[in-house]
Amino acid sequence: MLGAEERRYRDPRDSQQQQQQQQDLSSSSSSLSPPAPPQPSLTPPAIYHEKQRRELCALHALNNVFQDGTAFSRDTLQEIYQRLSPSTLVTPHKKSMLGNGNYDVNVIMAALQTRGFEAVWWDKRRDVGSIELSNVTGFILNVPSNLRWGPLRLPLKRQHWIGVREVGGVYYNLDSKLRSPQPIGNPDELRKFLRQQLRGKNCELLLVVSEEVEAHQTWRSDG
Repeated sequence: MLGAEERRYRDPRDSQQQQQQQQDLSSSSSSLSPPAPPQPSLTPPAIYHEKQRRELCALHALNNVFQDGTAFSRDTLQEIYQRLSPSTLVTPHKKSMLGNGNYDVNVIMAALQTRGFEAVWWDKRRDVGSIELSNVTGFILNVPSNLRWGPLRLPLKRQHWIGVREVGGVYYNLDSKLRSPQPIGNPDELRKFLRQQLRGKNCELLLVVSEEVEAHQTWRSDG
């Protein structure tokens, strides 16, 4: 009888040891589990935004589209303007003989060519839905804009160049007269923005594309 009692008896210290061993194994297995994946960075992308000086909006639009303040200079654009003969001018927009700016589309087109790019003048009769956005480096819009004399807004308008491009998956309005870049959004929102702009009077759109894209017309999604 005593032997039977002894076989049925379990020392409570044995049970405590087993529980401790199970806890140690659980702790060990959790420590060996793979680390959690890193969280995506919420830091917004750095955006180059050149502000308005004098009448150099064409220069600002170009540098903002290229996201590079050294892409073009006032001297570069002035040199291009001076070597363009009147017979090569597309439009008769007034230009500054003193290099203060107000450059027309001819200067912009020639400047882009020095960097291996072309400007495609968009036919407003077509819908912007047929633009193959993935093959377009950026956009330059020519829009009417109010003139200012210091802090005063004058009751006059002059044509103004603005740059638009994608940075970090978001399209931005990089108008040099804005205090900071203005988010437009995704491709659908960009198309909506362009449609609204092109409905305005005296608004024109240029697509900035590489020479290869222009040669193969791959800025078009409709063939």
